[in-house]
Amino acid sequence: MVRKKLNRKEMIFIFFCTCIFVLILTFYIWHLIESIRVGYDASSLTIELQELKERVEKLETQKAKLLALERVERIAEEKLNLEKPRKEQIFHFAEKSISDGKSL
Repeated sequence: MVRKKLNRKEMIFIFFCTCIFVLILTFYIWHLIESIRVGYDASSLTIELQELKERVEKLETQKAKLLALERVERIAEEKLNLEKPRKEQIFHFAEKSISDGKSL
């Protein structure tokens, strides 16, 4: 079998076609790798979001426990030596109507 020699134009055409094929293949592989990386990033962010939601829930529970009225009263009485007010220490003020144009 006799092989035909390629002329200069044919060689340049084959070279450019090969370059274009390699560029397209490289872009395709890069695109697939980036898609996988974005998937992993999204997965890790979803896990992190779930952990943060759980932490917020725990902190809200802790906040409610720390601000419980019974606990605050106990601390006020035991640590700060505060007492509940006697009846003569409590004053009630009548609220004036704002529509009268008078100040409170």
